[in-house]
Amino acid sequence: MKMLFSTSFNCKKNYPVQSLFHTQRSGIFLVFTLILFLSISLPGCSKQQYETPAKDGVDSTESQALNSDEQFLASYRENSQSQDKMRGTGNGLSFITLSELLRARAATAKYRDFERAKADSFADINVVVPNMGYHFMKSAIVDAKFEITRPEILVYNKRLNGKFELVAVEYAVPISLSPDKAPEGFTGSADVWERNTDFGLWLQHAWIWQFNPDGVFHDTNPLVQVH
Repeated sequence: MKMLFSTSFNCKKNYPVQSLFHTQRSGIFLVFTLILFLSISLPGCSKQQYETPAKDGVDSTESQALNSDEQFLASYRENSQSQDKMRGTGNGLSFITLSELLRARAATAKYRDFERAKADSFADINVVVPNMGYHFMKSAIVDAKFEITRPEILVYNKRLNGKFELVAVEYAVPISLSPDKAPEGFTGSADVWERNTDFGLWLQHAWIWQFNPDGVFHDTNPLVQVH
């Protein structure tokens, strides 16, 4: 085929056909190589797989654990769109909000190891709430500032074998330091702070380690059965 084209062109004018086809083949090879490279490298760049705690007991909620950023994004994007459609609103999680939640995940991934949370001064405050879990607070960082990567409270649930599993983080700001309005919080209007006068705190949950069908910022999670 190549010789046929070459002969045809040479009958009319001496075009550098051989060079032209060599260039085309080189270009096709480069494009193919680039596509192959992207198909291999991009999946690894688009998600973060965090170390999954050893599973010594079987729990009905384990399938809802958000072990990778890909799982997290897929779960809450779909959930957010469904809730907007049901409510007739457009207040779903924005790209910026999701990015902020990913930052919170990256900062707290180490606390999936409960021993690291204890070593970092998160202490049991004896608050155990149904559809929520066990609360551990780091009192030294409770102040007027909302910092995405420094939640004041870690929320755990117990597996059937008694080991703690991180399910959510919680932000806490003293009401006395912000008496007239809730803290700024995450970008957008999806997060709603609770003014808890019993504890004297503004509180905001973020279910970044256990999927919550009621929404990532909802106080309680129907999938969490406290053991």
